Amino acid sequence: MASADTAPTGASGAVDEPTPGRLDDPEVRAMFDRIAGLYDRMNSVMTVGLHHQWRRRAADLAELSPGGRALDVATGTGDLAIELAARVAPGGEVVGIDFSEKMLELARAKAGPLVRFQSGNALALDYPDAAFDAATVGFGARNFSDLECGLSEMARVVRPGGRVVVLEITTPRRPPLSTFFELWFDHAIPALGRVVDSQAYSYLPSSVKRFPDPQELAATMWRCGLREIRYVLTAGGIIALHMGVVDAR
Repeated sequence: MASADTAPTGASGAVDEPTPGRLDDPEVRAMFDRIAGLYDRMNSVMTVGLHHQWRRRAADLAELSPGGRALDVATGTGDLAIELAARVAPGGEVVGIDFSEKMLELARAKAGPLVRFQSGNALALDYPDAAFDAATVGFGARNFSDLECGLSEMARVVRPGGRVVVLEITTPRRPPLSTFFELWFDHAIPALGRVVDSQAYSYLPSSVKRFPDPQELAATMWRCGLREIRYVLTAGGIIALHMGVVDAR
């Protein structure tokens, strides 16, 4: 697991022109509403079912205890929130937020009373400072229209000493995995997606490519007030799990 106990280095230049793989918030919301019904099935196909294992690892990194409180941002159909709920039981609480109502409908049906799901904006969380013991985001950070704002909000609502965990796809840099990744994400996934929603599954590869690499993401987390930052790469370098501890205010 890589570490960043001092400020990590990373590029953070402003972008003046539209960035490939980025959509406005209303477009992202509409896209996820459209694909909600097939979202879980497509995740399982694209990851050969491994996305559940990665979410379990993300929940482990949150280091929650029974009776704790956790927030899952961009919760989608709620799989990571459900993993968190198992760790705060009995007596704890997990809140999952998303701006796609169709996704939330499926999450509520899946989770039952284990998790409280709410409509919410990741860039303006409607919770007081230090309200949670941990906050997570699984495969949703690359959809934030302002990554630094979203991570800062997650850090704000977590108590000092609590954890922020980011689970995201990352682009491997070395062959042969980089070659496989390019073939899979640039060709196979868009081809599969044409059956479901061509915009959504052409957006996915582009959004992954423009997302910061692991060291850059660690640098962004540092700027957002997180410390003791660690990250681990898994699935041959395709999946990155980042963890940071909220600094004392």
